[in-house]
Amino acid sequence: MVRRASGGVKAARRPELRLPALVAYEGGGLEADGDYDGLEFRDAELGGQDGGGARFMDCALTGCALDETRLHRARFLESVLTAPRGVGTNLAEATLRDVELRDARLGGTQLHGGVWERVLVRGGKLDFLNFRGARLRDVVFEGCVLVEPDFGGASLERVEFADCALKGADFGTATLVDVDLRGAAPLEITRGVDRLSGAVISPGQLVELAPVLAGALGIRVEAG
Repeated sequence: MVRRASGGVKAARRPELRLPALVAYEGGGLEADGDYDGLEFRDAELGGQDGGGARFMDCALTGCALDETRLHRARFLESVLTAPRGVGTNLAEATLRDVELRDARLGGTQLHGGVWERVLVRGGKLDFLNFRGARLRDVVFEGCVLVEPDFGGASLERVEFADCALKGADFGTATLVDVDLRGAAPLEITRGVDRLSGAVISPGQLVELAPVLAGALGIRVEAG
């Protein structure tokens, strides 16, 4: 049964992870279309490697460097990524299902066309994420800072922003269903404010967004 948060919006379902006993990864590097099951990657330098199409099942990636790492169409299933860091990581068209992403430090990550389902993003700072055309269902951004995320053309269903800074977000042509933005502070939307019909915001946020809403509706606001 899907929970309902206050305000009538449906609450996101969070991942419920129970990782098995893991085996330390001792490989020389990622392989395209590789199959990784029940492994722990700890402090691995994976920058510049090609793991496109790889499958990570019941894995833990802790403190890994992902600069320019290619993970196009990779699948992360029932896994935990703790303190990943990197710039330009390519996760385009990747699938994340029942995943926790903790304390990430990522910038310019390519996530367009991806599918995220039951994902918890907790803590960390994520700059210039490209979610264009992605599908997010049951996703929670909690206690993190999102700088200029691009949700253009994306589909967001049961997505929550809890105690989360959302700066310069682009929702242009996005579709929102049961999206809870009340926990976003600040809530800054540079484009796509007209796409918020499926979202819930607080009265205070409405006041803050009033100039952007007026601009989107072509309303001139002038002192009498």
